[in-house]
Amino acid sequence: MDDEKIIDLYWQRSQDALAATQQKYGSYCHTIARNILHDHQDAEECVNDALMRAWNAIPPQRPRHLPVFLGTITRNLALDKYREVGRRKRGGGEAGLALSELSECIASQDSVEQAIDEQELSASISRFLRALPEQKRNMFIRRYWYLYSADDIAGQYGVSKNKVAVTLFRIRKALKEHLGKDGIAL
Repeated sequence: MDDEKIIDLYWQRSQDALAATQQKYGSYCHTIARNILHDHQDAEECVNDALMRAWNAIPPQRPRHLPVFLGTITRNLALDKYREVGRRKRGGGEAGLALSELSECIASQDSVEQAIDEQELSASISRFLRALPEQKRNMFIRRYWYLYSADDIAGQYGVSKNKVAVTLFRIRKALKEHLGKDGIAL
């Protein structure tokens, strides 16, 4: 079923919307949550909560890109759960590690909000990512949005873990320079 039909089901308040969403995007959302939480049951719980949030949000919202909408909800719920339960040691620490790697490029949320408008930061990062070659952009997104480990990324691209680490380091360094040129205080 295409995304527009699924969204229409939400607008009609049909329970079939949840089943269609689970069938089409359940695995996608589960992967996002599992990459953050490293626990199957917690990931399932996040996916179920994400479906409930989608149910409550549609209507009044009408997402333009349903997978992005669902992925964002799932990611935010998983990160909240990660923080709540304190999984840094138990889950291998990929979420904490990935977020700490990015912290050298982007200031904390409180100081970013004080220094610039959040939309300006988002637009600047988007411009930066669009300028990257596809493979580098995808590595960055897999690491810092989907929170894949460097080993997983290396396996997906058939390169060494060291190459992934070096590539991500260079991208973070370039992002920091790009944000500085855009006048974003770090």
